[in-house]
Amino acid sequence: MITPPDRTPLPREFFDRPVLEVAPDLLGRLLVRTTPDGPIVLRITEVEAYDGQNDPGSHAYRGRTARNDVMFGPPGHVYVYFTYGMWFCMNLVCGEEGRASAVLLRAGEILEGTELARKRRLSARNDKELAKGPARLATALGVDRALDGTDACAPDETPLRVLTGTPVASDQVLNGPRTGVAGEGGVHPWRFWVANDPTVSPYRAHVPRRRSS
Repeated sequence: MITPPDRTPLPREFFDRPVLEVAPDLLGRLLVRTTPDGPIVLRITEVEAYDGQNDPGSHAYRGRTARNDVMFGPPGHVYVYFTYGMWFCMNLVCGEEGRASAVLLRAGEILEGTELARKRRLSARNDKELAKGPARLATALGVDRALDGTDACAPDETPLRVLTGTPVASDQVLNGPRTGVAGEGGVHPWRFWVANDPTVSPYRAHVPRRRSS
């Protein structure tokens, strides 16, 4: 008999740890997105760690700004950013307050609310692609900047919450370079994913943008 995933919300103490401890430990956890149309439950299968001002790949590397302010706040909050002028991506803030570390949620498996996710991701060829990549994940869950700063550990009802789920065994966790990160930050093996999971996104090295002539 398969044991159902644990639906207990993760406490703030879970996130109040170094980012390289939190990131792989998020695999197999459940992210619940509550919407007026109903809940969507996602099993996290791929993440990336970003270590703030110690990490050239982090949005917080050069210090605090209006955009990254949430990253410097208490752990357990949601940091949402807008990228390429069209996509949102979501992160979970971790570590001690003021250090600005966070985990980017790169991919997951939709367990509940699949119909709601399909309506948002009409281009997905199958359900495994609904949240296969950070922008796709945010789109499938209906996450945008309005949710930036959401407390995922709040005791009351919240639009985003992380549940205990079923943690992935360490021998099933793989890691490698982060996707699309340039320069010194691109060498860190801080991307973590569930081995052989079909919802994990493909790795892509950084490709410099060409300037238009």
